[in-house]
Amino acid sequence: MIAIVHHPDYVTEAPARSTYRWGKNGAIRDLLRDWGPRATWFAPEPMPREWLEAAHDPDYVAEVLSAQVPPGKERRIGFPVTPIVARRAQLVPGGTYLAARLALEHGFAANTAGGSHHALADTGAGYCVFNDLAVAALRLVDEGTTSRVMIVDVDVHQGDGTAALTAGHPQIASYSIHAEKNFPVRKARSTLDVPLADGIGDDAYLTVLEETLAPFVAEWQPTLILYQGGVDPFEGDRLGRLALTQDGLDRRDRLVARLAIDAGIPLASTVGGGYGDDVMAIAARHVRVIDTLAQAFAGTVGADRS
Repeated sequence: MIAIVHHPDYVTEAPARSTYRWGKNGAIRDLLRDWGPRATWFAPEPMPREWLEAAHDPDYVAEVLSAQVPPGKERRIGFPVTPIVARRAQLVPGGTYLAARLALEHGFAANTAGGSHHALADTGAGYCVFNDLAVAALRLVDEGTTSRVMIVDVDVHQGDGTAALTAGHPQIASYSIHAEKNFPVRKARSTLDVPLADGIGDDAYLTVLEETLAPFVAEWQPTLILYQGGVDPFEGDRLGRLALTQDGLDRRDRLVARLAIDAGIPLASTVGGGYGDDVMAIAARHVRVIDTLAQAFAGTVGADRS
């Protein structure tokens, strides 16, 4: 089976004054439904407040959960935080946490949302409200579910919030390979950052990815990878500055899967970024990430083939 984590409230109507393409998650859901019995669906619980507060400032958590986020923070996020958006923001970290637990059991699992790597301690930013990657990682290690979590972020934008929220934690490492000149202007410091020049294509990208990630995984020896598999390195992405083809994205995902599989590391994926006017095309790229990873993990030790 392929474990897919989804909640109906991931799919919401766009709030007023939003520049984010809210239809993407519904399109991802619909494309995955076409898999039929190949996918097994799991619904997450909202992340408990105490675990949101393990990563985020309690005052900010209260602002979000009460849908009373100040206008300045809403501008940084990119949309108003309505009660519906607040509920979604609490569910998505629960989904990444559940996907991680399912990956530990089956080898691989996917959340149909998440990858909100720009959210900081006291504010959201860049279409991110709560940082599901950091929240899930902190909960997983602090409650003893797994011992060493590595967050591998291949989104075109640096995972600044993830880096800041997990900095110095002895059981969490962050890796970010991103366009150096892209958002955010002020970068945080990941455990390992790999900044890239604008316009880099498939072969050069994949060479750098393997040369940096392979030794990092070997040295750090994680017991779980949380994968921010953004598709915005794709050539022509509205907010990207790199030039990967679809084949390049596929090879990227197979490379990360191979490194995890060879080391016996379960992997849970999140959606991350992908931007443009053709929502179905973007959703199809996100689903292809999940499919590529699932095919790589099929039949591996720890994979559930029921």
